[in-house]
Amino acid sequence: PNVGVASGSIITQPNGTFILAAAGIYLVTFQVSVNEAAQLALAVNGITLSQSVVGRATGTSQIVGTSMVTVVTNDALQVINSGFIAITITPNAGGINPVSAHLTIQRLQ
Repeated sequence: PNVGVASGSIITQPNGTFILAAAGIYLVTFQVSVNEAAQLALAVNGITLSQSVVGRATGTSQIVGTSMVTVVTNDALQVINSGFIAITITPNAGGINPVSAHLTIQRLQ
């Protein structure tokens, strides 16, 4: 859980939820390595955005999602496990170094 580069102050992150202070359209991209078959999705204010559900049935590839999301002021955005089983984020995929998961939130308008 490390926060990377940020520009501006319209996005805050209390407890794994991202609060979007400005209404608008956002481009949201995420990627993560997991050990199990899994599905991930975006949720706004606790409601899963069905157009954002991505996953894999088997294998060892990363799960990658990209969606455009329309929000109003102070909506809460989360990346959620939308499947029915618990998942494990892979700590060292393909080597000895820890791997990272990424989330990019970009306001388009």
